[in-house]
Amino acid sequence: MAQDEKFSLASAVYEKILEAIIEGQYPVNKKLPTEAQLCQRYEVSRPVLRDALARLKEDELVVSRRGSGSFVIRQPDSAVLKFAPISSIADIQRCFEFRTNVEARAAHLAALRRTQEQLDQIRRCYDIIDEANARHDLATDEDYRFHLAITEAASNHYYITVLKSLNESIKEGMNLTRGLSLMASQERLKLVQDEHLAIVEAISDKDGERAEAAMRAHIDNARHRMFEGSQ
Repeated sequence: MAQDEKFSLASAVYEKILEAIIEGQYPVNKKLPTEAQLCQRYEVSRPVLRDALARLKEDELVVSRRGSGSFVIRQPDSAVLKFAPISSIADIQRCFEFRTNVEARAAHLAALRRTQEQLDQIRRCYDIIDEANARHDLATDEDYRFHLAITEAASNHYYITVLKSLNESIKEGMNLTRGLSLMASQERLKLVQDEHLAIVEAISDKDGERAEAAMRAHIDNARHRMFEGSQ
């Protein structure tokens, strides 16, 4: 089986199991069916199934217990599906995963290389998100421009090219996480904006390591907030 085909099949199985967890077919704190049963149910090989289960574990939805099998540990609420179809969630999660390293390193370089003009642009983008939050706007485009401004300040066109090429995928993830935050308490929006502020301050201080850590934490947190729903 080609690697691309295996990846695609694993994504499809990931999404089917995720949907079953969201719908309560596989309840929290209950054991998933055996690998043999899941392979038969979803008509895939064990390597494909194990890839899908590995992703569910990375996303903190499933845990393996030695000698006992795999158990569901978290049930995302159905609000997730209001902002993204189930068929796109595997790609959104893998996009977050990819962005973590790319944007964290770009933030590190931005802290070391940014000009005053670039810092001012990053701050303007941050303020625009603040204003959008006050209006209770979705602000997906504003959030994307904030991340793009940081990448541009890294002064390496390869980072910019990557971020622009992922424009639609990144915005799809932002649309989902920001939409859920708007449905949740005001504290959720503030938490996200505080993470943005930590990045801005580290870049302002020219502290590359702190900027990298702040960006990594922000994207990792966004990835996990995707399954917190609107609670």
